[in-house]
Amino acid sequence: MCQLLGMNSRLPATLNLSFTGFAQRGGCTGHHSDGWGIAFFESDGESPGKGVRCFVDKDSASTSVLANMLRTYPIKSHNVVAHVRKATVGAVKLENCHPFVRELWGRYWVFAHNGDLKDYAPALHGSFRPVGNTDSELAFCWLMQELSKSHAGVPSVEELSRTLRELVPQIAKFGTFNFLLSNGQALWTHASTNLYYLVRQYPFGEVHLKDEDLRLNLAEHNGPNDRVAIIVTEPLTTNEVWTQMAPGDLVTFVDGYPVGRQCCKAASSASTNSPATLQPV
Repeated sequence: MCQLLGMNSRLPATLNLSFTGFAQRGGCTGHHSDGWGIAFFESDGESPGKGVRCFVDKDSASTSVLANMLRTYPIKSHNVVAHVRKATVGAVKLENCHPFVRELWGRYWVFAHNGDLKDYAPALHGSFRPVGNTDSELAFCWLMQELSKSHAGVPSVEELSRTLRELVPQIAKFGTFNFLLSNGQALWTHASTNLYYLVRQYPFGEVHLKDEDLRLNLAEHNGPNDRVAIIVTEPLTTNEVWTQMAPGDLVTFVDGYPVGRQCCKAASSASTNSPATLQPV
């Protein structure tokens, strides 16, 4: 299957170190060589911006000239979504590369998925239509359609988390649905199988990448106000403690920290009238 990498940061930060190791899984240390992509929400000073820079390539991330450039190009962002692809549904084409981007309520939304959805054929009757032929983009279009029906305008992060709690099980019942989703205000993550995260904050130490022989002292590049959450399919480093999300977990990240966790497995069988508040992580 594919692999996911996400970042949510309190202050604008780069993802160069994590992406350097992650890109090696696209055909070098991993067999996910059927394309890759990464999307950065533009930083507006110290606040999250609305603009998105999205790069996708149907070549493998470990050999892509574009990926090599992005390993060293210092794009600073509050929210980043990246993906390396092992094709299961949909041909190896540019239009099938994640992450996918759509507009809703005057904001860009970015989505990447790891997994397979079997016999998934939702009814799409709004303005969200897939360009490629992956189950992932189809699921994203349905999520956007249902979110737009649930709210008249941009709701709060907590309201969006509650709505996603109700919608996600309707997709996850068709198979494996690990995903990253962001609108620049927060990063929503859902685990069906494998998804890990950690929070890097002061005091920073040295990290050692798992997929490349590279060490970096983060204290030389970060200050006391920096805080970054990294979310990935499999841990990227060998000397840090990663937290594995439980199957069904929907975890919301804001300002470089997991602000709430909801269990979508429980939500799938619970009454729609049951309370759905964010729980401390």
